[in-house]
Amino acid sequence: MRRATGAHAARLRPRLKVWLECDTGEGAFGDGRWRLLEAVAREGSLKGASDALGISYRKAWGDLRKAEGGLGIQLIEKRRGGADGGETLLTDAGRQWLAAYKRFRRKVEKAVAKEFKAEILGGRK
Repeated sequence: MRRATGAHAARLRPRLKVWLECDTGEGAFGDGRWRLLEAVAREGSLKGASDALGISYRKAWGDLRKAEGGLGIQLIEKRRGGADGGETLLTDAGRQWLAAYKRFRRKVEKAVAKEFKAEILGGRK
């Protein structure tokens, strides 16, 4: 196989999307739901998270429900509010899952980068 060389090789970077699916083939969790959970943690509400990500509240709610169903754990808890509105918080299990997925994702990226370097760039730095 011919490897990419010179200026062309320097511009190449591997990118990937990671998702986990159930044995039924339905997606349980992936990068989109990961970003959504991070946004919930940052914003303190599902509405704020969906606005920040530019998705509808309905889609955000549906995605989290599907993730919880596929993973078998409760990721968030909603608290109704008064005049100031409610809040959405990650459960302990949700925070643990988010941290574990982030570590897993980082390891996958590192492995892909290593293989890219070896196979496509021919071991070059």
